Amino acid sequence: MSVEVIRAPLLDGVAHGFLGRRGGVSEGVCAGLNVGLGSADDRAAIAENRRRAVDAVAPGARLATVHQVHSPDVVTVALPWPDDARPHADAMVTDRPGVALGILTADCAPALFADAEAGVVGAAHAGWRGAFGGVLAATVDAMEALGADRARIRAAVGPCIARRSYEVDDAFLRRFAAADAENERFFSPAREGHHRFDLEGYALARLAAAGLTRIAALGLDTYADADRFYSFRRATHRGEADYGRQISIVALQTSPSP
Repeated sequence: MSVEVIRAPLLDGVAHGFLGRRGGVSEGVCAGLNVGLGSADDRAAIAENRRRAVDAVAPGARLATVHQVHSPDVVTVALPWPDDARPHADAMVTDRPGVALGILTADCAPALFADAEAGVVGAAHAGWRGAFGGVLAATVDAMEALGADRARIRAAVGPCIARRSYEVDDAFLRRFAAADAENERFFSPAREGHHRFDLEGYALARLAAAGLTRIAALGLDTYADADRFYSFRRATHRGEADYGRQISIVALQTSPSP
């Protein structure tokens, strides 16, 4: 099976892709295109999966990933670093052709950004903590520091856990409502003392609040589609010992030789 690359029409013309689990070599509970160094998967399989992922989206590019910690922190990438020297952060930006920015997820929302005119791209890992803490706005700020303009930046939110699959408790809702009463629109009733949270919708709202006007989401639920995507919450509910991570990639392609 070849690597499945899901693309956002909004990012047409930019090398990018939201990948799932199809097309990889991992076996067992992480079967498929697992790229997660934090999993217990075979390291040779992870390396091969990462190679396949980059080749499917931006052939010839060098992959940069970070040690994701659910923070609002963004790093500017000039050259990828070794796996054992990845900085702790949850977003990256670059203006360097040939660098592929890769964000890993397993229910959190991946967001890919591009200002093609300025030659600047970005990628962010937006779980609820990161989105709430401002990682999406921080990514926009970091792109502007490289010469991008938020009036031109396009951003797409990829596969993540959907509202129907994401049950949270009262304390979770109160945290968001205390920050902004308008946030209650991202919650709907569930069983007593619980609610369903729209992470994708919240991420879109945070992008809009950051001043972006060209934003979109794919509407794909990682939890509900086990054949296509990895999901931390699904693995937890099933009592599985481990779970894979999928990757979302954006890159500035090197210009072809004349």
